[in-house]
Amino acid sequence: MKVVIVFNHPYVGSFCNAILNAVSAGLTKSKNEIDLIHLDNDKFDPVMRSKDLEAFAKARNDSSSAIQLVDPMVIDYKQRLENAEHLVFIFPIWWELMPAMTKGFIDKVIFPGITYEYAKMGMKSKMKKLKGLTVITTMNTPSFVYWILFGNAIKKAIMTGTFWKIGVKKRKWMSLNMVKFVSEDKRNRWLTTIEKKFSNLK
Repeated sequence: MKVVIVFNHPYVGSFCNAILNAVSAGLTKSKNEIDLIHLDNDKFDPVMRSKDLEAFAKARNDSSSAIQLVDPMVIDYKQRLENAEHLVFIFPIWWELMPAMTKGFIDKVIFPGITYEYAKMGMKSKMKKLKGLTVITTMNTPSFVYWILFGNAIKKAIMTGTFWKIGVKKRKWMSLNMVKFVSEDKRNRWLTTIEKKFSNLK
């Protein structure tokens, strides 16, 4: 299976990097093919520029001219996502939401004419091979606080607001909470669980 990982964390010593290593180790054990999109290393520009919004306006009726306006890095990501059978996002939650590069990736790549197209009754994914999505996040907020006070923002924004809308049926969110405060043993158990999960990915 071709698995595309979209990773966003600038610090190499972060727990997110440990998660990336665990996911990669599991996928390697299960002989899945890994394509890593490392947004920080790529120096991805997350900002929606004027030409991006012009492309968005043209996408419904003139997709060929719209795509000419799109960032070449986005076109590269588009081609890689078209081959994805499973998509994995790994990022920290900062101030209750994803970092700017992850948000920018969703804004600029989960985009009409790039990864979805308009249908009569909403949207339709252009990622025809995609069977499922896994989102793995870290945060220092307790899960019940994130749910009650902050409305489970990531679930609403990404799992439902983005990928449900474009028709991805198999969606899983792994939320690792209180990361700064838990023991090293618990972190290691999390990593073991993640590696095992991806070693069984089919």
